[in-house]
Amino acid sequence: MSDQQPLPDLPVTFRPARTRAVLLTAAAAIFVVIVTVTMLLEQLNPGERISFVFTAALLSGVLLMLARPKVVADESGVTVVNIAGRRRLEWPEILQVNLRPGDPWVFLNLSDGTSLPALGIQPGIAKQHAIADARALRALVEARSLQDLERSPGETQG
Repeated sequence: MSDQQPLPDLPVTFRPARTRAVLLTAAAAIFVVIVTVTMLLEQLNPGERISFVFTAALLSGVLLMLARPKVVADESGVTVVNIAGRRRLEWPEILQVNLRPGDPWVFLNLSDGTSLPALGIQPGIAKQHAIADARALRALVEARSLQDLERSPGETQG
C-alpha cells in the first residue's frame, strides 16, 4: 500500500455524512409526528396547537444545527463550520491536523498557539471515513505549507 494518497481536488467539503443523515431524518420525523399528533388531538385549543408546532420547530431546529458542521478546503484556505460558528483560516495558519484515538473530532493546531475543533470530521458513526478525511486534510495542509515555503523561501514570518 502506498504511503502517498492523491490529494483531493479543491474545493472539497468534509462532513459527517451518516451522522448528518440521521440528524436530518430525525428532525423531519420529529416535526411531522408532533405536528400530526397536534392536529389529531381535538381537545387542544389553537394556542396549544401553536405551542406544540413551535416546540416541534424548536426541536427540529436544534437537530438541524447539530447537522451543520463541515470543513471546506479551497485554494485560499479552510473554512470550519461548527454548530454555532464559522471560522475562515488561511493555509499557513494551520500547523497540524490531529485526530487521536478517543478524540470526538479533528483538532486543528493553529499558528497563534490555539487549537480549533473541526466538528466536520468526527469518527462517531463512520470511524474509517473520518480517519480518511483527517488524513486528506492533513495532506492538503502539508502540501499547502510546502507550496508556501517554495513561493517565499527568503521571507520569514514575524
